[in-house]
Amino acid sequence: MNTHLQRLQPYPFEKLRQLFADLTPPADKSPIALSIGEPRHPAPDFVLDVISENLHRLSNYPATAGLPELRQAIAHWLQRRFSLSAIDADAQVLPVSGTREALFAFAQAVVNDAPDALVMSPNPFYQIYEGAALLAGAQPLFINCTQETGLLPDFSAVTAEQWQQCQLLYICNPGNPTGAVMELAQLQQLIALAREYDFVIASDECYSEIYFDEASPPPGLLQACAALGDTDYRNCVVFHSLSKRSNLPGLRSGCVAGDAKILQQFLLYRTYHGCAMPVHHQLASIAAWSDEAHVINNRDLYREKFSAVLDVLNGHLQVSPPQAAFYLWPETPISDIEFARQLYAHEHVTVLPGRFLAREANGINPGENRVRMALVAELEHCVEAAQRIVHRLNQL
Repeated sequence: MNTHLQRLQPYPFEKLRQLFADLTPPADKSPIALSIGEPRHPAPDFVLDVISENLHRLSNYPATAGLPELRQAIAHWLQRRFSLSAIDADAQVLPVSGTREALFAFAQAVVNDAPDALVMSPNPFYQIYEGAALLAGAQPLFINCTQETGLLPDFSAVTAEQWQQCQLLYICNPGNPTGAVMELAQLQQLIALAREYDFVIASDECYSEIYFDEASPPPGLLQACAALGDTDYRNCVVFHSLSKRSNLPGLRSGCVAGDAKILQQFLLYRTYHGCAMPVHHQLASIAAWSDEAHVINNRDLYREKFSAVLDVLNGHLQVSPPQAAFYLWPETPISDIEFARQLYAHEHVTVLPGRFLAREANGINPGENRVRMALVAELEHCVEAAQRIVHRLNQL
């Protein structure tokens, strides 16, 4: 067996299952899960119609590079959304079977297995980054996101030697679980570092379409390149998904875009990996990428939920609205572990302890005494969960 498998930690939801193994929640309260970031808003009907109308395409093998029409639809969306003057649909865009798969596979293609290879990521972080680094034979290096740094990675803590050893930097913008957003200037600083030290930036932008100010959408890494007059996007690759944007997590449809030389090699890897998207899913994806009305409606639903939930929690829990994404990242009055256990045992509400999403780095675990709450359920369930949380807080 691959010995790197022994370096993997249990996934956060397995840790959560073990944490609750000895608890019995109250039978008179229905379960409300705020622990997993699975979108629950209805999938767009017009996308479902495209799938049902094209089921006969199951008789066709899909191409790894995807349909030209899909790559073009993605390129057009990237240009509209991120003010790009140009992006080559054939060389700089690649459809993927969900960004989770792509974020993991990317490290396997990009990282050169070397004793001093580093893969950097924010801390807390999406657990795929760590697993991808370890199974690529690299050492993860976690960059803390704390209240003092605005919940953004503290890149000033990275040494010149560490930048030199870095082969891949994962960033998550907007952040999971913090909801913090890196602005163009910080992204451009990272681009300069990537070119000085010759590492690749993998920007996970899966939450970029869930934000609260229609006049200020979160910027993207390619947008930061374009603002510098760069359309080669050298050393820069972004990952986008229809899961959160279009409420289609089961479609397993996303895209990777950026540096053509990197994507050429990633396509070679994926040709052997065997992960082409089914044709009827590709056709449905074209419809989703080409429409913005359902995305705007989706943001309206999240705004309503955040407003209602924060109205209940304010004054009871140290919590602030995120800049983007659909998570709350509150501080807890007791240990995050104990807080999660009490909410489950007494209120039948499930939240994810922050330490499960982070690792100790520079003497701290930045997830301790925080929990992640995903406001993905229906409005009334989110509000009821908030009310139950306040009830439990009043018992502490």
